[in-house]
Amino acid sequence: MNVIAVNGSPRKKWNTATLLQEALKGAQSVGAETELVHLYDLNFKGCISCFICKQRNTKYLGHCALKDDLTPLLEKILISDVLLLGSPIYFGNVTGEMRSFLERLYFSNLSYNEGQRSVFQGKIASGFIYTMNLPESNSQQMGYEFLYNGNARSLELLNGPTEYLLPRFYVSTSKSIIKALINMRSFEIQLSPIG
Repeated sequence: MNVIAVNGSPRKKWNTATLLQEALKGAQSVGAETELVHLYDLNFKGCISCFICKQRNTKYLGHCALKDDLTPLLEKILISDVLLLGSPIYFGNVTGEMRSFLERLYFSNLSYNEGQRSVFQGKIASGFIYTMNLPESNSQQMGYEFLYNGNARSLELLNGPTEYLLPRFYVSTSKSIIKALINMRSFEIQLSPIG
């Protein structure tokens, strides 16, 4: 099993990265090969709406034609078994880097063919970890469920099961991180390979 985790936070050692690393440890414990990518280390753009990824009978169908630091990651994802995404919530949404990454991942796999939602032929299980400086109940009051469910629907373009995780505790102290990591343990199990 091959698991790729994508950190959409500018911080490599804080809450989002820590939760992704713990999830990868869980995957490694059952023999998975894992990789953690920090988006802020890459030089890339969001989708430029060139529509080359929509051209039928070409090598680009379902593949973003832009060539930059994101290109190898997008190609690795398409042959992975599990994709874990993580982002803090800034101003009601994922980070700008994560949003640009998602545009490139989602749009290239979106089908314009009637009756076919995705051009992607494989199956990738996916999960999204959201971190933020507010309790889960406030997240619901602010309508963030719309964001979580929207990304879950878009991740279904990868034809596999998708889950999202909100750490149930404010994750700023080491004691809270431990509680959040306990919640991660059940999340890891749910992302077993598709068979």
